Amino acid sequence: MASETSVNILEVTRVTPSLHSPKSSTECSLPLTFSDFHWLKFHPVDRVFFYELTDLTPTFFNSTLVPKLKRSLSLTLLHFLPFAGNITWPDDQRIIKPFILYTPNDGVSVTVAESNADFTDISGNQIREVVKSSLYVPELPVSDSKAATIAFQITLFPNQGFSIGVSSHHAVFDGKSVTVFIRAWASICKQIQDHQHHQNTDSYSLPEELTPFLDRTVFQDPYGLDMIYLKNWSEAKLPGLNLNNPRSLKLFQLKDSIENSFRATFVLNLEDIKKLRRKIVSELDNPDNYFSRFVISYSYASVCLIKAIKPEKKTRVILVFTADIRARLSPPIPANYFGNCVRSYPMYTEAEPILAQNGVSFVAEKLSERIKRLETEPPVIYEEAKDQLGRYIKVMEQMASGDEKQDVTGEPKVIAIGTAGSTNFQVYGAEFGQGKPKKVEVSSLENGSISMAESGDGNGGVEIGLVLENKDELEKFDFLFVNGLKNL
Repeated sequence: MASETSVNILEVTRVTPSLHSPKSSTECSLPLTFSDFHWLKFHPVDRVFFYELTDLTPTFFNSTLVPKLKRSLSLTLLHFLPFAGNITWPDDQRIIKPFILYTPNDGVSVTVAESNADFTDISGNQIREVVKSSLYVPELPVSDSKAATIAFQITLFPNQGFSIGVSSHHAVFDGKSVTVFIRAWASICKQIQDHQHHQNTDSYSLPEELTPFLDRTVFQDPYGLDMIYLKNWSEAKLPGLNLNNPRSLKLFQLKDSIENSFRATFVLNLEDIKKLRRKIVSELDNPDNYFSRFVISYSYASVCLIKAIKPEKKTRVILVFTADIRARLSPPIPANYFGNCVRSYPMYTEAEPILAQNGVSFVAEKLSERIKRLETEPPVIYEEAKDQLGRYIKVMEQMASGDEKQDVTGEPKVIAIGTAGSTNFQVYGAEFGQGKPKKVEVSSLENGSISMAESGDGNGGVEIGLVLENKDELEKFDFLFVNGLKNL
């Protein structure tokens, strides 16, 4: 019998911004926007980056690799200084909103660990327990009065490789922002390795696309959504929240199903995407849309998922995609704006047309039309978002109570398929000097949601992650996904 997987924690330390810089000795703060407040008490977003390195010994890991990662993280924090601090909400009635505060000697938590797991297995695409991935992500420190913005775990797999797990606070980072931070850290780490003789620790620069734009005055809130969202959270009755303290920063937790959930990763290579595109076009009467790799991948995965679940034909299905709205605000804000700047766009249908033979084409056409409308619609209107969080909290409260047979409108239960990640984040560009990641996964993926990333081989494909509580349904999805491609 194989031995149980164990992860031995070697140390938990705090990495502060470089002490060589006067920046690190200066207190600074950063306000949160209404878009940040929307995510204020959501669970953290967790990712794991796996790096294969078969000659990685414990000696090299502890004496060379970990010190280099810590030093480069320290230097990176200088470019992202507020995020070395914490979200805070002092018990002072004059301070009506929480904010990010950095004080000298603040830093981020870094856990160093060693695992006896089979690296090939843990970084593979096959079906496995979700709990396995959670071992390589740190817990994000959060209390009533203070919440860390981000935390890391560096784990050694002796003579196999290492992983970097990141847990990020959703009120501070959207998906684009956290991957920009990781890639910036990797960039500086690689610079250190390439110029080891360079002693000036403040001289490491970042390219423009990895340099954060931190000016929050560009983010307008004419309808006072920040206070609406804070009121929504103060009235929320969800597990994990401190219901006696509306200023508490503790995060809500839905029913803990991690022990019984399973995950797997599926890959569409470029040729698969081309074949699916040809099939979609051939089945539509007037295919005047360009079907992007996102649309094709999301459509194919959604159809496989619905067929694996086998709902009744009249079951309502909501396909939700998330779009970066930096360019869609009025006025637009810079592409390198650092913070939450995304919006979810739902597409409503029923299971019946998805279960049909041309289900992929049906979904692709609807999704493509919805995305196309974004280009011609007026800029994002803030007023439209005023009820968004309140509705979501009601759904979460209902799910937490166990009453999932009907939704809040009294209609039959719906199936919602959301997305996490993006094919545009360049997660496989996070190279710390030891080669590209072998695998990157969103380890906090929720049941029934789909994660997306560009394929690790850099050849234009897409990696699709999926988590389901029902292993039989995940195995059915696997069968449908693989055989559907064979029959194109």
